[in-house]
Amino acid sequence: MTASPATFRENADAALANERLQTALAKLPGGLVAQRRAAVAAVPEFETLREEARAIRDATLDHLAAHLEAFETKATAMGSVVHWAADATGARRVVTDICRAANARRIVKGKSMVSEEIGLNAHLEAQGLEVIESDLGEYIIQKRGEAPSHIIAPAIHLTEADVEADFRSYHMHLPADRPLPNPESLVSEARGVLRETFLTADVGITGANFLVAETGTSIIVTNEGNGDLSQTLPRIHIVVATIDKVVPTLDEAMTLLRVLARSATGQDMTAYTTFATGPRRAADLDGPTECHIVLVDNGRSDMLASAMRDALRCIRCGACMNHCPVYNAIGGHAYGWVYPGPIGAVLTPALLGIAGTSHLPSASTFCGSCEAVCPVKIPLVSLMRTWRERAHEQGTGSRTSRALLSLWAYAATRPALYHLLARFGVAFGGALSRSKGRFSRLPIARGWLRDRDIPAPQGRTFQQLWKETERGVPR
Repeated sequence: MTASPATFRENADAALANERLQTALAKLPGGLVAQRRAAVAAVPEFETLREEARAIRDATLDHLAAHLEAFETKATAMGSVVHWAADATGARRVVTDICRAANARRIVKGKSMVSEEIGLNAHLEAQGLEVIESDLGEYIIQKRGEAPSHIIAPAIHLTEADVEADFRSYHMHLPADRPLPNPESLVSEARGVLRETFLTADVGITGANFLVAETGTSIIVTNEGNGDLSQTLPRIHIVVATIDKVVPTLDEAMTLLRVLARSATGQDMTAYTTFATGPRRAADLDGPTECHIVLVDNGRSDMLASAMRDALRCIRCGACMNHCPVYNAIGGHAYGWVYPGPIGAVLTPALLGIAGTSHLPSASTFCGSCEAVCPVKIPLVSLMRTWRERAHEQGTGSRTSRALLSLWAYAATRPALYHLLARFGVAFGGALSRSKGRFSRLPIARGWLRDRDIPAPQGRTFQQLWKETERGVPR
């Protein structure tokens, strides 16, 4: 799925006009944002942990191939079967072949962003397989036929009333007059419906927050326990993960887990942090009889060799979305693909190409809130700026924007012309604003001035003021 600039603008306008969506999004500042703030304040060494996490991710990416080979060797020794997939098509084929070999009919899934990225659910359903999401948020949006609107809270765009109405529509086998007075009752109903799924599924598919090369272990974090049930009850467990999820050692994984939960949900640790190493052994009381791990590239190698390399540090916490004023205003669906928010504005052009996604890096105020909270210190603003530059160079995006930027660049690289235009702009702008001291309307900034005023220039230019100081040297 891709989104055109026109579609993005239309989606954003629709989101701003959607009162129910705005009610749902209003939860972010008082919820996840406040929870993170409190969790970070309780750990004096949190900034040190962020720097350690950044260093771990950078060092891993420096030797990614070696760590992946080490993971494959150890995972294989522990009884897992490791598969490699160059792209989405290859990944879907591998998973389909495993399910067919097992004569599977029902698949239960733990939450996985990469499975959304490769379109796994739709593909498996087209093959005649029943696929049921077990994460509550994912279950809700699956029934609605929607994509996730957030990395860690896929149904955050919905209100409690939305979910109640959906459950009454989905769960027709339950009494129509049953009471659903609060979130607890909704959760209880979902658990009852999903319980049979866990017990009858032939295959369980999960993602992985981390893959530990030292032990051949996959790690998932959940707050519902659905990940545990998805990988221990079915007879076959399939892990689908991108190659950048590898971590060299358990100790390094622990450091990343310390910053992940606090950044994502404001918890010290998630309710369930599950380590899975291979299939069931003779002395084990539960677990799958087969464990398959599908390592998916799907553009990561290209990113590793590009200016977007730093984006591969991402540990999918969603903090950048929670703190982004643009995301807070419009939600995730307006971004048009799997990854919304600031990280989506970087990842989507990298994975789909800038030609059809040039609007996304521009969907930012560049306020830097995303960078300030990123647990692995991804320079999101500079990466989005790089995409803007490439979009301009390649002639994608708005013609008006490209023309104005070209004019600006022409003037800015010619000091004499720039100084002349600056003096003219100050004088003309001051006269144009009359006595108000601000602009409420300008032909070239209608969208910007719709909700705010721009201060009018006053007095003299910076160059003029500089020359009048003792520090300046007149030319």
